[in-house]
Amino acid sequence: MVIEPVTADSVTSFTELGVDAKLIAPLRKLGAETAFPIQAATLPVSLSGRDVLGRGRTGSGKTIAFAIPLVTRVAAAPVARSARKPRGLVLVPTRELALQVQRTIDPLAAALGLKTMVVFGGVGYGNQTSALRSGVDIVIACPGRLEDLIARNDCDLGNIAVTVLDEADHMADLGFLPGVRRLLRATPANGQRLLFSATLDNGISVLVNDFLTNPAVHAVDDESSKVETMTHHVFAVNKDDRNQVVRELASGGARRLLFTRTKHGAKKWAAALTKNGIPAVDLHGNLSQGARERNLDAFSSGRASVLVATDIAARGIHVDDIELVVHLDPPTEHKAYLHRSGRTARAGAGGTVITLMLPEQADDVRKLMKQAGITAATTRITPGHPEIHKLAG
Repeated sequence: MVIEPVTADSVTSFTELGVDAKLIAPLRKLGAETAFPIQAATLPVSLSGRDVLGRGRTGSGKTIAFAIPLVTRVAAAPVARSARKPRGLVLVPTRELALQVQRTIDPLAAALGLKTMVVFGGVGYGNQTSALRSGVDIVIACPGRLEDLIARNDCDLGNIAVTVLDEADHMADLGFLPGVRRLLRATPANGQRLLFSATLDNGISVLVNDFLTNPAVHAVDDESSKVETMTHHVFAVNKDDRNQVVRELASGGARRLLFTRTKHGAKKWAAALTKNGIPAVDLHGNLSQGARERNLDAFSSGRASVLVATDIAARGIHVDDIELVVHLDPPTEHKAYLHRSGRTARAGAGGTVITLMLPEQADDVRKLMKQAGITAATTRITPGHPEIHKLAG
């Protein structure tokens, strides 16, 4: 498999890439004036109907790269919209990502007269069943709930013209591959498949070999590459100083994202920061879907300047203008570090990543940075240290 590297020289206009004129205005409203490298590289082949395997870090423009061919080819599919039988499918690992992806796809789909819906667990079946039975064109789904709906005879994938796998590596990490394979087998073998992922490791190669036909393979960057505009720092702190240092890092007007290992930690920190006058919300698996959506909306809109999240939520957060990511608890492995950190410096913007390190974590953090290929200056920090103000504002 030959991976074609994508460079900045590939950037061009959507019109030049053959994108339907009806999509240009909604693309502009989404902030997409010109194509990012992954879009410029993949659109000519994906719009022609060829399978695509695309690799690019978070913020590289993967969603628009698959949204354009998805809506274009579904709109041109010979089979009309019908009850229970969508014509386009996007599989994602988390509820948050499903909603984020729908927000990008929906205006493009509407421009071509298409209807979309999201499918995920944690909510009742009623609304999802009703939408499917009334007829939708594109379903953005988490694998587990979609399989449930198929088992209930509420959904049939026999008319799928285009299938997209987004964040495929994370679906593999979460153990979703068996379900993904069953869902792919339920789609027509001659349908188009587009697989986009931040990394292409062994779990993904199985899907590629079994379900993609002669795919065009493009990579925006190396699998473990760091965003050039992202700066990494390690703050060595004592346990007694940690709480005050966190409060100082969280203060300020810009959006900042704090990561913890546990759901309890996310809840505790969000409550503590809010109590200290810093508007903060949490995001983790124990929240109801309504609470998750409200909290993410509060962060996206700016009503809350701080989001405290667990690792699992990292994959579902697609919010621009996050200037600072803080690892309150260092992640246990380097891929999690890169995915967490990828929430900042999105779409070419700058960003700062800070890892807090207690004395007993020093060896683990050094190993983590080495595995991630990160060079980060370590600074011993106490409350009020000038480096906090310099990096966090």
